Amino acid sequence: MLSRLIGFGRDVLVAAFLGATMYADAFFVAFRFPNLFRSLFAEGTLNVSFVPLFTENLKKKGEKQAENFASEAFSFLFYVLLIFVVLMELAMPFATIVLAPGFDSIPGKIEATSYLSRITFPFLLFVSLVSLLAGVLNSVGRFAAAAFTPCILNLVMIYSLLWGTSFVDNPAVALSWGVFLAGAVELIFIYYCVKKAGFSVRLFSPFKTFLKISAELKKLFKRMLPGVLGSGVYQINLFLDTFFVSFVGAGAMSWLNYAHHLFQLPIGIIGVAIGTVLLPVLSRYVAEGKIKQAVHDLNRGLEVSLAMSVSSMIGLIILARPIVTVLFQRGAFTADSTLPTATALQAFAIGLPAYMLTKALAPFFYARGDTKTPVRIAVVGVIINAILCLSLMQIWGHVGIAMATGITVWVNAGQYIYLLRKQGDFSLDSLFKYRFIRIIGSALMMGLLLFVGDYIYTNIWGNWANLGVFFSLMLLIFLIGAAAVVYFAVLILTHGILIKDVKEFLLSKRKRRNA
Repeated sequence: MLSRLIGFGRDVLVAAFLGATMYADAFFVAFRFPNLFRSLFAEGTLNVSFVPLFTENLKKKGEKQAENFASEAFSFLFYVLLIFVVLMELAMPFATIVLAPGFDSIPGKIEATSYLSRITFPFLLFVSLVSLLAGVLNSVGRFAAAAFTPCILNLVMIYSLLWGTSFVDNPAVALSWGVFLAGAVELIFIYYCVKKAGFSVRLFSPFKTFLKISAELKKLFKRMLPGVLGSGVYQINLFLDTFFVSFVGAGAMSWLNYAHHLFQLPIGIIGVAIGTVLLPVLSRYVAEGKIKQAVHDLNRGLEVSLAMSVSSMIGLIILARPIVTVLFQRGAFTADSTLPTATALQAFAIGLPAYMLTKALAPFFYARGDTKTPVRIAVVGVIINAILCLSLMQIWGHVGIAMATGITVWVNAGQYIYLLRKQGDFSLDSLFKYRFIRIIGSALMMGLLLFVGDYIYTNIWGNWANLGVFFSLMLLIFLIGAAAVVYFAVLILTHGILIKDVKEFLLSKRKRRNA
């Protein structure tokens, strides 16, 4: 949550310094470049494969053997990624044209994107090594340092904007060097934490690394392969979005990027948490053969997902323009960029409940050891997203691409529900249906309050852009807070949520922790 909030502040500053200019578009693509490969080499595949093997070595063979295995993996990853980064640096102009060919229609845009990408791409090497070292810490029950590393990225990027611009003329260049520097700082920080935890992870020579590949390292590669395939599907989706939006025109990449970050805020804080909580719970019930209990908990997880996501969706759709105005409209981000960013946010928001549902539904498959079905669902989603992007961008431009994303996640959620029902393991219980109606009704009442509040302020008192930043922000926070109070009050009064359920959950959580 701290990372999301600091990242939110980072986006506000990026908007003020870069706005939705050509260089903003170029930076967002340059920042996306290393992140395209990040889940292939880092969190998405490496961590979930490395941690069990490291833990196994630590318990069965001792600390020395575990350190040796970590050093082998660290060295192999370092040299492979170093070669990959060098090759990408050399091929960057061509790679930029492949990722964002539409930029070629604007003079100098491909060259600017290529230049910034060459600065940011080594971040991939740093962040992948950080992920492996974080796995060492997580294996021994130390989570705080690894969880803090994204905050370092956001803080260093903020620093590069506030102070780095005094050394370079272009804020986009300062920001790109900020990404590079953040990766190096993250690596130094996490390596220090690993040393403090009592582990010495070393960098072996290339000869020792490649000539003597251990059985443990081969096992790591074998376990990583399914994750690489699954992550690859997601990266194709990210690539296609970037590919299509590059043809829309100047500023479109920036508008979508700002809108997508706002859209991701509730997903990152709530959706990921729901999936993280459900996976071990469902896994335990499935392992014990308690399928009915697993289905019961999944229904409760879906209720929480809908309760948080439907209200967030309605709030983002109604308040899209005030939110973008208050948070971003200053400096280089002009009023001309507010409306296209706000409409993109509204289009993204359509898919918010579906995103939350998939975060709750996917763990049921993983709990049963089924990793293939989520990949198949993702493949279908990629195909549908590509077709919708190509079709809708012809009508609505960048908003069509955002809308394609929103529709696609609903298709994915529908696939999860259909396959679960087809397999006969899952059904929506009567309690879910009872609460679903009340969740929708409460959210609509909240939406009415937001609509009236926005209408009164915009059309009677003035305009969100006319007041000072502080007053507008306080007024927006008050309106959202008042709507949230009304929403949860109606939800509790109509028994859409029961206080005793929350107390029982907290009690059971405390019991599990004490156990």
